[in-house]
Amino acid sequence: MNTGRTPVAARTPVQEFARFAVRCRDRPLPAEVVADVTGRVLDVVGNCLAGHAEGGPAHAVLDAVRPWGGTPQAGVLGTADRLPAPSAALVNGTLAHTLDFDDTHLPSVLHPSASVVPAALAAAEETGASGARLAAAVAAGTEVCVRLGMASYLPDLRNSLFFEKGQHATSICGTLGAATAAALLYGLSEDGVAHALGVAASMGAGVLEANRTGGTVKRVHCGWAAHAGVSAAALARAGITGPPTVLEGRFGFFHAWLDGRYDAHALLDGLGSHWEALRTVYKPYPSNHFTHPAIDCALALRAAGLDPDDIVSAELGMPLPTLRTVAEPRAEKIRPRTPYHAKFSGPFTVATALLGGSGLGVGTADFTEETLTDPRRLALAAKVTCVADERAGDIFPRAFAAVLRVRTRSGALLEHRVDSSRGGPGSPLSHAELRAKFHDNATRLLTPGQAVRLADAVASLPTAPDTRALFTSAEGR
Repeated sequence: MNTGRTPVAARTPVQEFARFAVRCRDRPLPAEVVADVTGRVLDVVGNCLAGHAEGGPAHAVLDAVRPWGGTPQAGVLGTADRLPAPSAALVNGTLAHTLDFDDTHLPSVLHPSASVVPAALAAAEETGASGARLAAAVAAGTEVCVRLGMASYLPDLRNSLFFEKGQHATSICGTLGAATAAALLYGLSEDGVAHALGVAASMGAGVLEANRTGGTVKRVHCGWAAHAGVSAAALARAGITGPPTVLEGRFGFFHAWLDGRYDAHALLDGLGSHWEALRTVYKPYPSNHFTHPAIDCALALRAAGLDPDDIVSAELGMPLPTLRTVAEPRAEKIRPRTPYHAKFSGPFTVATALLGGSGLGVGTADFTEETLTDPRRLALAAKVTCVADERAGDIFPRAFAAVLRVRTRSGALLEHRVDSSRGGPGSPLSHAELRAKFHDNATRLLTPGQAVRLADAVASLPTAPDTRALFTSAEGR
């Protein structure tokens, strides 16, 4: 008898993802997954509001999409704007990644929530979905995203092949994660979700040169991934189909991006029973995650009594694969061109932390036009040399590690080593710290009372009849 379902033995990876996703929607999620999703949404919403207060590229994206017009389907966090769902996802995804404050999955080293959550919010509002439907979509989309990222991690490289090739895994994999989430909220069947993934595989992109030498385009990567994911799901809903072998095929995703090298076991083993998404960690500092252990080291030395004016030289030891992002080219890193570029500088972030920082140690107030030209900060950054550290390299990318050695005027050599940065696997942020991060971010645009009400609305998502309260609570003052 033909049941209309592909036999299990013949299932392709994309069909397995689709089956898993539909089960997330149609069956109860584990309690720990629901709790994790609620935290992801809270973090993204806070990052979006702070990103809106920051201005810059996200405002430019909003200015670009407003004239596109179309049916108002979904809101833009921090505004009263209502746009077509793909456009809203584009703006909110850009906002989510604007400050480089978004969460990170290890060891794939990608930021899943900044693409998946904005796509899910847009599709959920368009369809009037319940909070439980939204949570299921975020959970499934995030898992698909990080599984694709995990498949790119090759032990012989000790790194993701995406990053070795200068590709932005966050936006490439995030497009498929976003499509998964949107497809579930659009009510697509297993075949429909598979088609959405097949379509989305032709839409993901992103190169990382902006991390090294500047440019604002990287902040749009997550927005474009969210936009493309929602668009792919809408196309699948309308009848556009994708190839069933879109991931593993001769001209498929893995061949196109990774030269056919990928870990098939990491892709699918334990799918539905082992949740890779739970290994995603939150950022305490609004900078590239590779800088976080360095910030921790600098803060620890300062807390121990180190006077930054007493420093003659400093050596920052980091994993070799991270040096290309936060240490090279040196001239660009000791004198960053823009506040955003400074977030990707080991020397600048170390100098910032040694001088005291803000927020939870280093905060958004430390990356401004004023701090960028602060003579004391720049002079201290110029004293920092970045080198490869074997121990940190052995740990990477299961955690972010670093060592900071400082020589003082008296000739003393001070050292502090961190094997897992704050917020990482060895030192995760508590719920109270996550809520404090949200409050700091949200109150850049909202009143304290509005921020509390919005946090409460996110906390109630699993039982909320719809998601509209998120946007009415987040329109700004």
